[in-house]
Amino acid sequence: MSEAFASVFRGDIVTGTEILRDGWIAERAGRIAAIGIGAAPPAHTVIDHAGRLILPGLVDGHMHTSSHTGWAGIESATRCAAAGGVTTVVDMPYDVPEPVTDEAVLARKIAVVDATAHVDVALYGTIRKHGGVDAIAGLAAGGVSAFKLSTYEYDAVRFPRIDHPTMHAAFAAIARTGLPVAVHNEDQELVEQLTAAARAAGRTQPIEHARTRPPLAETMADLEIFELGLATGAHVHIAHSSLARGFEIAAAFRAMGGAATGEACIQYLCMTEEDLVRLGGRGKCNPPFRTAAEVERMWQALLADQIAYISTDHAPWPLARKTLPDIFANAAGLTGLQSFAPLMYTLLDERGLSPILMATYCAERSARMHGLFPKKGALRLGADCDLLVLERGSFRFDEAEIVDREDMRWSPYHGRAMRARVAATVLRGETIWDGARVCGAPGAGKFVPRQSV
Repeated sequence: MSEAFASVFRGDIVTGTEILRDGWIAERAGRIAAIGIGAAPPAHTVIDHAGRLILPGLVDGHMHTSSHTGWAGIESATRCAAAGGVTTVVDMPYDVPEPVTDEAVLARKIAVVDATAHVDVALYGTIRKHGGVDAIAGLAAGGVSAFKLSTYEYDAVRFPRIDHPTMHAAFAAIARTGLPVAVHNEDQELVEQLTAAARAAGRTQPIEHARTRPPLAETMADLEIFELGLATGAHVHIAHSSLARGFEIAAAFRAMGGAATGEACIQYLCMTEEDLVRLGGRGKCNPPFRTAAEVERMWQALLADQIAYISTDHAPWPLARKTLPDIFANAAGLTGLQSFAPLMYTLLDERGLSPILMATYCAERSARMHGLFPKKGALRLGADCDLLVLERGSFRFDEAEIVDREDMRWSPYHGRAMRARVAATVLRGETIWDGARVCGAPGAGKFVPRQSV
């Protein structure tokens, strides 16, 4: 350690197993070169975050940059990620105007990522509604981290429902790549019938969003996708379970020899049907918020280690698409990247739980699932020096501070008391958020292909 490091970051280091008080991380060439406690080694630059927590940069394994604005959304969404302590995002493939359904589209999207992203980006691939199975091998070769299919159709081109025979063939092809396949898990027939009945009766108030997408709509879809996974050998993953029962079902299929997992989005750990009533369209997401009792069951599932990882399902829509009086006319999706780190820390701290769980479920586990570990997701020698610095205290989340485009600056968490704020975000040794502004230029982030299967 006689040669000076490029940078040393001082603070309380939160790994996946312990907290190193008065610790330091030394960086060289963008990677973690040493970790220790006490007196720091020589470095060209010392960044002192004494009294603050330093965690691995978060890895959001499920978010959408381009559902509304197309690939131009990559720049603005990743700007929010930088401000939220998220150093790697895994972007869904359901883009406007073309989803990522073949290697050529993937290559074009990668070029936009490399030119405009503020944080590193891994990418999902998907298939067309008909005739897309043959493109799966090329997408895997192109570096996608996972695949995404749906049992529910939002758009026949951008976000189609995949029928059972095609899904069976797709799962078999994906199994041969060794990659996981995440599935949007809602039963189309049940939701459509309940929604039509509600609208016909004039029941369009916010709570009807939850009533027309009941728990049964999720569990029916969970069962069919895991059965298909068991039959084909595919690793099938619930893209977002709002129900603890989803993780119980996954565990049952693992006991049968299947590769079955599920993730929880952070909103399902804190938001309830009462919040849907209060927020209206701003609180509309799919699946919907559930009861307060279900939130408690979700925490029990997390503490029982039944949840693969925690994500945001960040899906920004202009405020005009989220404030309509008819709940069914509003777009489904929440903003969540910039609030991810402070909210997750707050939820844990309110329950007397350690931020180690945040390092595990919001960074390492998602990085592992997407084949980005050990490069991403953990504070360990040789990993990218991606850091989240949290300042603890009494704060309040203000949607006006969101760094997205003006019409996207809204949050379901506006006004919520937070017990931490993001004081800095570091990507490969460079500070890209200093607590007040995004420091890095577009293109600071890069495409990260899957490292391992």
